[in-house]
Amino acid sequence: MRYPEQLIAPMRQDLTQYGVLEIRTREAVDEILKPGSGTVLVIINSVCGCAAGKARPAVGMALAHRTRPDIAATVFAGADLEAVERVRELLPGHPPSSPSMALFREGKPVFVIPRHDIESRQAPQIAKLLTAAFDQYCVTAKQ
Repeated sequence: MRYPEQLIAPMRQDLTQYGVLEIRTREAVDEILKPGSGTVLVIINSVCGCAAGKARPAVGMALAHRTRPDIAATVFAGADLEAVERVRELLPGHPPSSPSMALFREGKPVFVIPRHDIESRQAPQIAKLLTAAFDQYCVTAKQ
């Protein structure tokens, strides 16, 4: 059963206000993570308190960093069911968790922050993990 859209719309906007794209279908996940896609941060959003107080604010802080992924996108657990399932399929070895975040490079996961690493940190600490990953994986050879 999906969450009612009127319940989660404000939680979606918590990320879209930072320019994060919503991807709601399996096909949209495949399109955004296709070969040649560069670096893509995918956030699995959630209704839980750690998403509201930690994960979403951390994404906003991290996306203000000088080095950023080419694209930041989000799927919503409990709403974008097929899209979330597809993202999780692309993260072998990582149990399903929401919220969570994964940085992909050319369609392959290179960095993952699962829920347990979000729950145990505050937003600035999570943002620091993200920006360190951005610095490591989002820099092109030209820079």
